[in-house]
Amino acid sequence: MSKTNTQNVTIAKAKGRPMLTWVGKKPLARVTAYPAQAIERFAAPAEADLASQLPASYANDWPRDLPQGGLLYHGDNKDVLAHLLAKGLRGKIKLIYIDPPFDSGADYVRKVQLRGPKGTVKIEGEDYTLGEQVQYSDIWANDNYLQFMYERLLMLRELLSEDGALYLHCDWHKEHLLRCILDEVFSPENFRNQIIWAYPGREMHITNKFNAKHDALLFVAKSDQTKINMSAIALEYDKEARIKGLRRKVEIDEDGREWVWETRGQAAGQEPYKRYLDEILEDGRALNDVWTDIQFLRGNDPERLGYPTQKPPALLERIILASSNPGDLILDCFIGSGTTAAVAQKLGRRWIGCDINKGAIQTTAKRLQEIMLNQAATLQNQRQTALVADENAPPQPCQLSFSTWRVNDYDLNIQHNEAVELACQHLGVTRSRNDAFFDGTQGNRLVKIIAFNHPLTPLDLEALRTELKTRPNEERDILLVSLGIQHDARQWVEQYNHNRPVNKLHVVELRTDRKYGGFIKHEPLSADISLRREDGKLIVEILDVLSPTIIQRLNLEQGVFRAQISDWRAVVDCILIDPQYDGSLFNVALSDIPERKQDLVQGHYELPAPLPGSQVAVKIIDMLGEELVLSLTLD
Repeated sequence: MSKTNTQNVTIAKAKGRPMLTWVGKKPLARVTAYPAQAIERFAAPAEADLASQLPASYANDWPRDLPQGGLLYHGDNKDVLAHLLAKGLRGKIKLIYIDPPFDSGADYVRKVQLRGPKGTVKIEGEDYTLGEQVQYSDIWANDNYLQFMYERLLMLRELLSEDGALYLHCDWHKEHLLRCILDEVFSPENFRNQIIWAYPGREMHITNKFNAKHDALLFVAKSDQTKINMSAIALEYDKEARIKGLRRKVEIDEDGREWVWETRGQAAGQEPYKRYLDEILEDGRALNDVWTDIQFLRGNDPERLGYPTQKPPALLERIILASSNPGDLILDCFIGSGTTAAVAQKLGRRWIGCDINKGAIQTTAKRLQEIMLNQAATLQNQRQTALVADENAPPQPCQLSFSTWRVNDYDLNIQHNEAVELACQHLGVTRSRNDAFFDGTQGNRLVKIIAFNHPLTPLDLEALRTELKTRPNEERDILLVSLGIQHDARQWVEQYNHNRPVNKLHVVELRTDRKYGGFIKHEPLSADISLRREDGKLIVEILDVLSPTIIQRLNLEQGVFRAQISDWRAVVDCILIDPQYDGSLFNVALSDIPERKQDLVQGHYELPAPLPGSQVAVKIIDMLGEELVLSLTLD
């Protein structure tokens, strides 16, 4: 891959104690920052008006070559964090919340339901052993996981402001080790709390241990300048009055003190008594380090977006209120379903999110579009009716636009990684996570997957010969897997095998091999779309959409016949339209995102007509996250 426009970003050493040790531990003195490519931009109707009202400081402390608004990055978060450092965001992030993989062996498969009436068939999305989800499978070896987290925490520390805070969400599997790494990276004196989030859940009958019914939030500060915003949390309780899990109306006494009715104990007939909110906050029940009043998202919760590890908005609301103020910048580099960005947007904070999973980026983008459109409608209504916003309403949004980026041409890496994983499954290869050169083993043979963006060449073979010279005791045969093979490479292999008694080479060319060939047969998403100009309007009509991947998944998992998908809209998650597409950046002028899973996209759209000859682009995303962009010329 081209190194054009890359630069090295320096990372300070970790100086805290104690220092955890693992196999392969190495400091991260510098990291390469790759350029990012803008993929998509969304702006709600009121964005221009809002921008004119925002404080000048928002623009003054923002990097000049990054657009104003939310930033959503698709790629390995190590590359994304390096990019943010290179762009001038070092020391600019007020709050970081991360919910990384717990190394728990949990099922991270995204559940997918086709659109339509209740009872519509469900299928599983891509799990975290394929393609873009390599981050969630390649790091599970303990040492790799620790190095993975160590590097990212070092970079996150560089981005955090001097008065900033970081919350690391974890469970019992790696909490003790992550705490040690945090002490090393941030130093023990900056560790503030181990917050216990205890939640009710399914009771399990386990004979050898107690049920695990809580997660931990490891809260660290950048320095002694980091404070908790007590008044903001008090405001949260003023609004919600979460007393013993019940919602009560807050009333105000003659002297201005706020109070609620509360009941002692659980016995019938207990008389309520007056309880002041400032007393509740003072005695620690609202601000202690055990949180029992926030429910875990259940399967039928309307907030659920299909992600098993999705966290409730109330949890992020408390963290964001405690450790940031309106206008502050918040980062989540494991954005998942987008809860951090969604809550930050609602609470008037700026935000940056990233994820290696393309489905997570799509889900987050949809979620933010809906929120920004609602916020824009509220602002428009206030303007038209000359109403003053309710003092208890959330802060005004900091932005009503966001852009989506790809770092380090990550889509190309996705294709290679997915193909490698599929090839290994097809060939019965056992993946090796601790060998820097070979990809795994097949029986008693070592396996090397040649990069699928080129055929097997003599240069690849010379690299193999060089590697084997460093392993004089290695006597196993080698299986080379490739897409294509140059003629001179085939001759090279024949000569090598003729002259060498050990390390015999075997080649599988995946498209033509008699036994293994022909398995890569991905049929892409396709659609039939019509455009026309009518009375000064652009009419876009989706006539049909075919998702071979969904049909294949249905046949594999449930034996469902193609005829069961009677309406193409059942397979479509959302539709976006850019009436003046420039061929690179997709500007969302219209987004059709059904509010509920049982709702269908419309399929018929009217927009102001652009000039003749304009390129009209339609982006279709199916329920498995596969994207199709069709660009048509308007007559």
